[in-house]
Amino acid sequence: MSQKSQPGRSRHAFAWTAQGVTLIGAGVDLVVGVLKLVTGVIVGSAALIADGIHSFSDIVTDAFVLAATHYGRQEPDRDHPYGHGRIETLATLWLGSVLIFVAGAIAWSSVERLLDRSSSAAPGLVAIAVAVVSLLAKEAIYHYTLRAARRFDSPLLEANAWHSRTDAMSTLVVLVGLVAGQFGVGWMDAVAAIVVGLMVGWVGGRLMWQSSRELIDTALPVEEQRAMRRLAESVPGVKSVHDLRTRQLGSDVVLDLHIVVAPRVTVSEAHEIGNAVSRQLREAHTRLKDVTFHIDPEDDEGQTEHSLRPGLPLREEIEQLLDERWSHQRAWQHRTALNLHYLDDRIDISLYVDSDIHHGDLDDLAHQLCRDLDTLPWVGQLKLWQGPGKA
Repeated sequence: MSQKSQPGRSRHAFAWTAQGVTLIGAGVDLVVGVLKLVTGVIVGSAALIADGIHSFSDIVTDAFVLAATHYGRQEPDRDHPYGHGRIETLATLWLGSVLIFVAGAIAWSSVERLLDRSSSAAPGLVAIAVAVVSLLAKEAIYHYTLRAARRFDSPLLEANAWHSRTDAMSTLVVLVGLVAGQFGVGWMDAVAAIVVGLMVGWVGGRLMWQSSRELIDTALPVEEQRAMRRLAESVPGVKSVHDLRTRQLGSDVVLDLHIVVAPRVTVSEAHEIGNAVSRQLREAHTRLKDVTFHIDPEDDEGQTEHSLRPGLPLREEIEQLLDERWSHQRAWQHRTALNLHYLDDRIDISLYVDSDIHHGDLDDLAHQLCRDLDTLPWVGQLKLWQGPGKA
């Protein structure tokens, strides 16, 4: 049984919040990026120019976040029954590869500048002031974006927030280089640019690693899975839980699990127990988008899947077979219900007959049942009841 989250205001709230936060971040990136590039060209600071390029790469990131949050949060359709969350994953993967490329270009040009050993002029207080303003602005955007990411449990927004934090850290490194250059240690500027390149590459590699794990359906952390299992097993009516599996679709999580219940409860009761498990899991884990539960009447963890075993006869075949054998029995003719329980690779049969049936007729059918046990190897228990019964 699969249960999907109903589309609601939270989905639209996330989209509006994510787009608003990202647009503000993009505006800040544009302003500080232009300041860094222009100032870097004027004072001849490779580190400041590299940091400006890093800021412009944040704008590319913001564009991908905007597109991913728009298309990735669309409702499921016929071609995408699990939704479009993978769009966020693909956007993050592409973003990581772009950052690695940018990091390589920054580091390479900085190494060439460092090997050139040409003397560099002091950057001046204006360049230092630009770096300080950029550092404060990017740190503010980091905290602003991270709050939104944690509010909606969005890995993509969190990745974008950390990208802003990385830009702030790289600006801090650049600031150190600029201050050193102001005191005559010019080569520190190129070293700072190399460090910035390495930091950008590290972020790109981390984003690629995380998104690649999502694409191959890597499960949630073990402790989080254990918490889900403990919560499911705490629901009244649940005997145990096994085969709990998770995977991520962008910001969402998909879960399926097997719930073991008492073997002879009704289908509707077992189904409602599964619904209770699903409700509690959703309340505790807000990222759960789709929960699929399978009801088991017995714990078959670690055993061969039932669909891969030889099948037992179903109701229609059983009734036809018993009717051929017991059609002459008056008690069989006046049956009120036939209950079947598939347990331990056998079928337990409970036969209910009309309360008006004479005890002699019941005895005749009971003797018939005993004689037929040897010829029906798939039968577990045979029980005969007199009175109303429900199938």
